[in-house]
Amino acid sequence: MKTSSKPSALEQQARCEALYEAIASLKSPAECRAFLEDLCTPAELEAMCDRWLVVGWLQRGIPYREIHQHTGVSVTTIARVARYLAAGNGGYSLALKRQTRRAKRTQLVD
Repeated sequence: MKTSSKPSALEQQARCEALYEAIASLKSPAECRAFLEDLCTPAELEAMCDRWLVVGWLQRGIPYREIHQHTGVSVTTIARVARYLAAGNGGYSLALKRQTRRAKRTQLVD
């Protein structure tokens, strides 16, 4: 249970680093699924899945309204994802690049 006192910026950073390390320790999609389903509410997980889905559509240059029509994700969320894809921390692009590379390696093996 959280106390009413707000953690310092340094304490909050340490909490986040611990989470990032936990995520980085996971070795498979199944492990990630189990962790995220334990960590997140169904609504939080759905929101993250929606955002990740939108990344692929945006990378293909699909207009926001069309993405909304196909996915049901709000135009506001699509715009937020587009903003971070273009000028965020590079996380979406890095994950997309690695996922694409992994898919190509899998195709070569098949």
